Amino acid sequence: MPTSAVRLVRSIGRSLLALAAVGALVVVFIALIALTDGAGSGLAAWLTTLGIGAVLAIGRGRRRTGPARLVPFLPVVVAAALTATVCIPTVPTDRRFPPALPFVATQHWSLATGSRVAVYHYPPANQGAPHPVPLVYLAGGPVRGISVLDHRFLQLLAGQGHDVYAYEQAGGGRSDLLPMGRYTIDRSVRDLAAFVDHLDRGAVDVLGFSSGGVVLTRALAAPSVAARVHRAIIAEPGPMDGPTAHIAGHKGRESARGLAPAMSGPRSTHVPRYAVAFGLMRLGLLTPDTGLIGQAEGANAFTAADLGSDTASAYCARDAHRIPAEDTAHNFTFSAAASLRVQQTVKDSPAIAPLLRQSRTPAMLMIAECSSQVRQWATAVLADDPAVRRTQYMPGVGHHMWNGLDDNNDRAAAVITAFLQDRPAPLPNHPTRDEIAAFLRDHG
Repeated sequence: MPTSAVRLVRSIGRSLLALAAVGALVVVFIALIALTDGAGSGLAAWLTTLGIGAVLAIGRGRRRTGPARLVPFLPVVVAAALTATVCIPTVPTDRRFPPALPFVATQHWSLATGSRVAVYHYPPANQGAPHPVPLVYLAGGPVRGISVLDHRFLQLLAGQGHDVYAYEQAGGGRSDLLPMGRYTIDRSVRDLAAFVDHLDRGAVDVLGFSSGGVVLTRALAAPSVAARVHRAIIAEPGPMDGPTAHIAGHKGRESARGLAPAMSGPRSTHVPRYAVAFGLMRLGLLTPDTGLIGQAEGANAFTAADLGSDTASAYCARDAHRIPAEDTAHNFTFSAAASLRVQQTVKDSPAIAPLLRQSRTPAMLMIAECSSQVRQWATAVLADDPAVRRTQYMPGVGHHMWNGLDDNNDRAAAVITAFLQDRPAPLPNHPTRDEIAAFLRDHG
């Protein structure tokens, strides 16, 4: 083999070894991030990795002379530079709240639980007699701001005579943060009770959507809280307790997940620090209270584009290429860490079915045709809550049933208003309890 070819092969070999060394140090760093739970904004893992790399480089350098002794340190320097990006914040580390919305005032109520929540009020706007019972909206998330799309739907309900109040769960939107350990599903239920007490209008109607439906379902299983609820509408609920959360079952008709164009806009997960933090959290390798990024920093960093296919999964496949913008960049907020913490407390909770079977609060269940939710999450409520008076299966919509497309908002509002005003349902009462098995088989 010619001398030049030998040199080329050796050069490629050395380069590959150097790249392998860099990769190995990066893997060690990520492992140490998980083992130390990101202590010191990742500096504990970074310094340890740097120390390991330096010791190995010194060992290799002893066999060399002159400037060649420094060559083994090059992969260490490169790996140190790469991993340092995980330790450096690129967004403010103190909470930056969204600016005020132009169409509704933001109030802040300090609840008896200690939560300070952002509140929005849409008084009845029609010319007829308003519905006398206030309607409280519990948004999904669980720790997420109320989207502009949801605000538009609340305005529609107010236009039909409802006195609508909505609040963002503690830590979400414009509401104040809690210490991470205080985010629990039970705290969310207590906050609902405290909110109704603060409103001081007697028992209220409550519309709970997605994780808000979980809060409402668990409220109905707590007699002291259920006494504050006049009527309950549970729309597309998540799992209500640990046993339900571990069900892997049927889902609805095909959603737009995997069919819709990728969401545009900046992504925090394109930044190494947040890609590592959110990725390891999702894998369960970092705790929500990780030392890598603080709660405020994580909420500041997370963008709507980071939700990726989760947004598309809330729409029917037929709507894949016309999914509306649910929110504005300035209004969107989502706390991934706090949401994971709340969801974990649901998974860890015992069955609430025995308590839910004692419920007497009139309730309605709303289920979407193209729901990405496990069907048994909704049918478990129907099976265990004897006070569910009607179920409305909403054709042509996904998990986000009031989405501004076609007449979907009007149809959802008609179903809600009919139940709250004790009028005949616009849709058949389907599925009933006796139809659950057939529903799971036919609509899975």
